[in-house]
Amino acid sequence: MTIFFAPLRLPAPPTEKAAPLLTQLATVTPLQWAFFWVGWLAWTCDAIDFFSVSLSVPALGEQFGKPTSSITQAITLTLLFRSVGAVLFGVFSDRFGRKWPLVFNLVLVAVLELGAGFVQTFPQFLALRSLFGIGMGGIWGLAASTALENLPVGLRGLASGVLQQGYAVGYLIAAVISLQLVPAVSVGWRALFWTGAGISAFGAVLRALLPESAAFEKARASAESHGVVSEAQKTRAFLRETKQMLKTHWLLCVYAVLLMTGFNFLSHGSQDLYPTYLQKSKGIKAHAATVATIIGNCGAIAGGGFAGWISQFLGRRITIVAFTLLTAVFIPLWIIPDTFSGLAAGAFCVQFGVQGAWGVIPIHLAEMAPPAFRATFPGVAYQLGNMVSSASAQIEATGGENLKTTLNGVEVPDYAKVQGILLGVVAAFVVFITIIGPENHGSHFEKHRAAFDEGGAADDAFIDDDGVHHATGRAARDRDAEEKASEEREERLSTEKEKPTA
Repeated sequence: MTIFFAPLRLPAPPTEKAAPLLTQLATVTPLQWAFFWVGWLAWTCDAIDFFSVSLSVPALGEQFGKPTSSITQAITLTLLFRSVGAVLFGVFSDRFGRKWPLVFNLVLVAVLELGAGFVQTFPQFLALRSLFGIGMGGIWGLAASTALENLPVGLRGLASGVLQQGYAVGYLIAAVISLQLVPAVSVGWRALFWTGAGISAFGAVLRALLPESAAFEKARASAESHGVVSEAQKTRAFLRETKQMLKTHWLLCVYAVLLMTGFNFLSHGSQDLYPTYLQKSKGIKAHAATVATIIGNCGAIAGGGFAGWISQFLGRRITIVAFTLLTAVFIPLWIIPDTFSGLAAGAFCVQFGVQGAWGVIPIHLAEMAPPAFRATFPGVAYQLGNMVSSASAQIEATGGENLKTTLNGVEVPDYAKVQGILLGVVAAFVVFITIIGPENHGSHFEKHRAAFDEGGAADDAFIDDDGVHHATGRAARDRDAEEKASEEREERLSTEKEKPTA
């Protein structure tokens, strides 16, 4: 049973001395590296595509004749529909494999991103971004499972941090494109969307060239070794095991959504309107605002990798709490300065904390998830949290319209105060929800049976290193016990009927 209000504690000391980091990295095979970097690239593509809107808010407002609060509706709609994509593509991945669902997902994202660059009216833009949310919603869960499940356990903390900061790298790439390419071409903001589409298509091609995940193939072989062979059998088993998982772990599902709601408010509240905040509330030029965004994302990349690595020693939740508190400490540096250097320093430090905490999330959710559902569970929890936090940009935009300050004698939105309040409240919530969280299911999720295997929903349904099933799991044991009891009852009844009457 999942235990909540579990104490924060250091991980259990290893039974054997861990090899040095470089030695562990040297053991990773070329195929494992390929799986990791393709998963990382998929997540980077997601960021490029998503932040294309954030970096183009002023240009989009001018193009369509809309205020900032209206343009941010596109961000809100994208976040709202991402949960639909997480369910669809997560289920496809846990049922059919890691490879082709991710390929199709990236192709869909590329097509919709390309189309967004051709729209002529604001309703058309909103419609494309809504559909785009479905495509984006599937990528995180599929990318995380592709990248992490085949790596050695001792490297997954560091890999988690690097993987998650593919998002910061994507923001960085989008910012550079916005800074250098967009002003140099006549089509303006549309070039950013078209470039993002090309990068996503490239990611789809790379994933198509790689084989299916070795961990998934091992679980599929285990299922087929004891009779679950046909696709119809696998689908029926998958539906039964999904029902069993939800019945057993519904409270864990609710907790994961609450955790990801806090995390998504923390990231989107500090990123989505940041360039707009610098330009409108601080009077920073668009070019300098983009450079500050790049500096902030450098802090994010550093924080994510470092936090993911030390979580291997401190534990996942202790690391999250420490980096969230670090974020709260630097909020004044985020909002008080008026100079470029001060604001850039604030961006670096806050994003170091925010994305440091985020760097632990891919592996934390993977270890927390019911092991057979490690594509669906993390992805859906992530995107439902996104859905709840989808109005963060609009909250800030509306708050800025109602809370004013003066800049050079002109009344402007006070995004500094709005973001400071929002980040402070959300940081407190993230610390609280992390502290009361449960212990994880375990780090060796790659040894678990598939979701389409009989009994695969059970927490202890493992397979041997050779792929042979060795533990039936609680759900399967319960079914076996019921069948055995039923057979014994029938045997007793049959025996009693055959006894001669006196």
